Amino acid sequence: MAQLIFLGLLVGGAWLLYNRFVADAKKLAARSRAEERERENDAVGTLVKDEVTGEYRLKKHDQQS
Repeated sequence: MAQLIFLGLLVGGAWLLYNRFVADAKKLAARSRAEERERENDAVGTLVKDEVTGEYRLKKHDQQS
């Protein structure tokens, strides 16, 4: 019975690590695609509009849309 519990914990931990790996890979791929679009357009960065002030500023890499 102890081996079954240990195996269940091991499989559950592996599943969590796999999901984290896939999520990180998707973020990296999205960032890479955005940087590729910037290079194709000869852009220095991506501008985002501040909803409160209405001013545009450069988007930071760790920021969501």
